[in-house]
Amino acid sequence: MLTFQIKDIIDIVLVAVLLYQCFVWMRGTGARNIFIGLLLFMVARFLVTRIFKLELLGEIFDGLFNVGAIALIVIFQVEIRRFFFNIGKRDNWKHFIGFLNKLHITKASDEAILPLKNIANACRNMSKGKVGALIVIAKTTDLQEYIDTGEVINAEINTRLIENIFFKNSPLHDGALIIAKNKIVAAGAILPISRSPEIPKELGLRHRAALGISERTDAVIIIVSEETGNISLAYNSVYNLKINQLELENLLMEKLK
Repeated sequence: MLTFQIKDIIDIVLVAVLLYQCFVWMRGTGARNIFIGLLLFMVARFLVTRIFKLELLGEIFDGLFNVGAIALIVIFQVEIRRFFFNIGKRDNWKHFIGFLNKLHITKASDEAILPLKNIANACRNMSKGKVGALIVIAKTTDLQEYIDTGEVINAEINTRLIENIFFKNSPLHDGALIIAKNKIVAAGAILPISRSPEIPKELGLRHRAALGISERTDAVIIIVSEETGNISLAYNSVYNLKINQLELENLLMEKLK
């Protein structure tokens, strides 16, 4: 006879919340159908082993589940990375960090203000000339593995310098420019390409690279299309497409705070 206690209700509610949150995070990815199939498999396994107690079929289900665990890590490697990234994301803890700052338990940042106007002006000028660009602005995630793929610059953020880096005859114009700690730290960097099926087909490799790095880090990425001159921004696996200079500045202030 089944008996329910308060802890059982809490357990069911927590599992339901966790599964729903996982579904929300995977909703915009190609792994959604696999996730739903996995849930159905787990429900079937529970019914066979716990409710109907079919021993032979239960053994088969257990064997499939144990072997499939390794396959699931491979299938969901991007989603698993994103899951733990979202848990540790600074935005989720900003109220707690702010409280600690007030108590002087953590040290507040004393870095200079990022010159957003210089970045926005460079993007506007490159947009007018249809000069392709890919700019990554670091937040809290360490981008050293991507910085190492490019040429180290370590220069002040200057409108003309950004434009010169992405000038069509420049040897660094095809890669990404990375900004960290209010400096241009590298150019010509190589970024991971997103494999999301949700990316509009008209978007090119720069946009796929921008989404790829946004899936793995909390960086803010600006894209200038070489074909259309359109300015776009990617953050947290989401695009803001076809924005103007003012919208770009506002989005940068919002995402980088």
